[in-house]
Order: sequence, then C-alpha cells, then structure tokens
Amino acid sequence: MAPYLLGLRLDGRRVLVVGGGHVAQRRVPTLLDAGASVTLVSPSVTPALDDLIADGRVTWERRPYQVGDCDGAWLVHACTDHREVNTAIAAEADAKRIWCVRADDKDASAAWTPASGRVDEVSVAITAGGDPRRAAGIRDAVVGALRDGTVDARRHRTKPVGVALVGGGPGDPGLITVRGRQLLAQADVVVADRLAPRALLDELPADVEIIDAAKIPYGRALAQEKINELLIEHARKGKFVVRLKGGDSFVFGRGGEEMIACARAGIPVTVVPGITSAVAVPASAGVPVTHRGVSQEFHVISVHVAPDDPRSTVDWPGMARSQGTLVLLMGVERIGELTRTLIRDGRSPETPVMVVQDGTLPTQRAVSATLSTVAERVTAAGIRPPAIVIVGEVVRVGQEIEMVRAERVP
Repeated sequence: MAPYLLGLRLDGRRVLVVGGGHVAQRRVPTLLDAGASVTLVSPSVTPALDDLIADGRVTWERRPYQVGDCDGAWLVHACTDHREVNTAIAAEADAKRIWCVRADDKDASAAWTPASGRVDEVSVAITAGGDPRRAAGIRDAVVGALRDGTVDARRHRTKPVGVALVGGGPGDPGLITVRGRQLLAQADVVVADRLAPRALLDELPADVEIIDAAKIPYGRALAQEKINELLIEHARKGKFVVRLKGGDSFVFGRGGEEMIACARAGIPVTVVPGITSAVAVPASAGVPVTHRGVSQEFHVISVHVAPDDPRSTVDWPGMARSQGTLVLLMGVERIGELTRTLIRDGRSPETPVMVVQDGTLPTQRAVSATLSTVAERVTAAGIRPPAIVIVGEVVRVGQEIEMVRAERVP
C-alpha cells in the first residue's frame, strides 16, 4: 500500500526519540525546526546531539528505553541499534495508538519519515517505497530546482516587487548565488551588464524583457543616469526588475548609485551580494590573495583612470610601499603606466605579477611576469579585458601550487 502523506504540525507537542546515534542526530534537528518538544532516551548521545541538549532544546533521559516512555507522546521514533528494543518501542506505541517510525525496518514501521526540504514557503516531502537514499536524491533534485528557479518560480501568487540588485559573480554561470538565480527566475525585466553571466539569460522565458546595459571599455556605453531611469520606469509599472551585474554590485559596480536613485523614487530594493572577481579570479588561477607568512592584507583597486589623472583617489605611493597584495581591476589597458608608477614609488621591479583574462570561464588564460616585464608580456600575449592584475608575493604561492601539482602528475 502507498503511504498516506500528511504534514504534521508539531509545535509544542511531545515527540519521543529513543536512541542517541546518527539516525537520531539527523531527525532531532528537523523535529525541533517543526517546534516539537523532544524527549531523547538513550544511555549516550553523539556530540551534535549533546550540543542541542546543552542548549536546553532537548530533554535527555540518560538511560535505556523502558515501558511507559511513550506516554504523552504524539509521535515516536525508534532509532536504537537493537532490533528487539525497536520492536518493543513500536509495540508500545501501537498499543497506545501513537504513530511510530522505526529506523531499522521499513516494512515493520507504522510510519515512514520522508526525505524533506524547504524553500521559502514551499515544503517538499518524498517517500520512495521506504528507500531513503532514493528519496533523498529525488528531494535534492526538487529542492535544487526550486532554489535556482528551474521549476517555474514566476507562478507564485505573490512575487517580489521593485528592483533587485543581483551580483552575478565573476563569469561562470555556476558561481551566481542561489538567491540571485532564484530572483532572476522571477524577473519581468532584466537589465544586464556586459560582465554578467549572460548564459543565464538564455534560460529565461521568452516574455522576460532583457535590456542590454553593457559598458564596453573605450566603446559604447549606456549612461548610468539612463540605467537608473530604466530601473525606476519599469518598477513603477509594477514589474519586478533584476539589475544583473558581474561580480558584486557594490564592488565597483555602482550599486550604491542605483540604490540611492531607487530610494529617492520610493522603489523598494533587494540586494543580493555576488562573488567578487577581485577574489574569485585569482583563486581560479590558483593564487590566494592572502597567505600565512606572505601577505596578511590585500587591496582592490579600480584603474578606470590613470594613476596621474586628477580624478584618481588612489594613494599610489602608499600602495607601492605596502607589502600586501594588489588586485587591479580594469588595469590592462594602463598596465605600463601602472607598473612604472609602482616601481617609481618604491615597489621592487622583481615583484611577481599575474594577469588573468576571462577568469572562471572556459577561455581563462594567465600570464606571469615581474613588475618590470609584465607590460611587455601582456602585449605579446594579446591579453585583453576583462582581466585581473595581481601584484605581490602571493603569485609565487600560486606558482608553487602549480609546481607541486605538476610533480604529482604520473
């Protein structure tokens, strides 16, 4: 017979769990999340259960099961390692008309615990003929589809309003956050940057309006003021607008300007942080921006204006004196000026440098050099934006990692 699925509302109701091993460790937190008053009977418990007991969230009877433990319970879980004990617990529960879940024998169990998950207000519970592994696999697939919007999120009776500033990550579509992808799936209008994970746009329904807000270096660009107007205009029409950017909206992404514009217009704004390319791209090339004993600081610098430009607010002499890592964004076109400035202000010409183009994408490639040779190497290799310039001793750490990997290849 197929089981009759039912959602139990356990808030304040007593639930008995007998056994303190790993099965109980998985089930007790879920019961607590449902508001149950959990009594745990077992001579010993796992460290994870011990933490819950110490927090006062679980009542622990430190002893073996005894007849009468089921009294007053609405639900019983028999999770001991002894079949005969689980049989006795189930028999007592059955005699008292209390539902009992046996961990050791699905066929003898009066009830099954489904593989469950929750995304916002949607709860998912899967049973697969009592096969917990199969149920968990199906549960994970359904929950994942709900989280990333693969299951049609636009059918919600209620949907987000206003504007969402979504950081799309460094380029690889898989590196957008779960929340970002979820909101993208609910968008009516998407205003996308050039460096946003554009492959995700192809997955959107045909009725979603996509506005190209690309800013091509030294080429065409949609003015920021116009972008602000578009966000406000569409939101005022009752449409949910996602502003999709590369990296993080608040790291050289002008997210602050867009948030101020929306606030002045009375438009609600949701902010979804993204993985910044300033950290992710070096990592994808095997370079940590900090490393114990090498660098305990890193500086992220936008080089959209040259070091000697009056509009520059960067303390270049201070950056040259620093022993920390420098991560330079939008610096490829000015790599010669940058290196000359850093050397002039005190950085050693032998400081290692790496330039990574198309970080996290299949087309990623990198050039390693020193501060005195990197401009020439970048030109010879034909490196073009988008690219990240990493300056500092951490580049040697990345090279050491590559050497170790190479030595281990048979």
